[in-house]
Amino acid sequence: MSATRTLDVGSLPPGAFGSRSLMWWGTLGMMLIEGMAFAIAIGAYFFLATRLPHWPPDGIAPPALRFGTLNTLVLLASGAPNELARRAGERIDLRSVRIWMVVCLVFGAAFNAIRWFEFTHLNVMWDHDSYGSIVWLLLGLHTTHIVTDFLDTAVLTVLMFVGPIEEKRFVDVEENAAYWYFVVLAWLPIYGVIYWVPRLI
Repeated sequence: MSATRTLDVGSLPPGAFGSRSLMWWGTLGMMLIEGMAFAIAIGAYFFLATRLPHWPPDGIAPPALRFGTLNTLVLLASGAPNELARRAGERIDLRSVRIWMVVCLVFGAAFNAIRWFEFTHLNVMWDHDSYGSIVWLLLGLHTTHIVTDFLDTAVLTVLMFVGPIEEKRFVDVEENAAYWYFVVLAWLPIYGVIYWVPRLI
């Protein structure tokens, strides 16, 4: 009878960062799917715009730039603490992860608060016409992603404070940071479509 060969994997880490993690690939797949949803919504916006002689129609003023631009700056600035949280996660640096995750939450809360004012300054309601519907859809679609990622970040932050502290939680921090970058980058074309396209066509 031949001897059974075994491999001791007890010394291997319980998690892996980047493309070595299944979670990384799952997050990438989700971003591709959701990115396509954003692209379809933007395509619908331009389809509707080509069907009318004037855009926005009926003399509707374009959305006020103030709050949309302010939120864009907040999102771009949030990239700094997000990157610091990601790097701290890769170093398994619990103290730094806690600090930068809290800072990320502050940015997320600020963005969601300003988003409320964005909705109130679109100068059109969702049920007014096709223009109102697609503008509210675009802003609402992105808001859904912002709110859900804010809640996910909040839960992860709480876990980092109350435990149990496991290495896989630091992998979660990295994946959470990657998704936040997606949310930030997805907003840039939406911002351009909602706030600048009506002023340029």
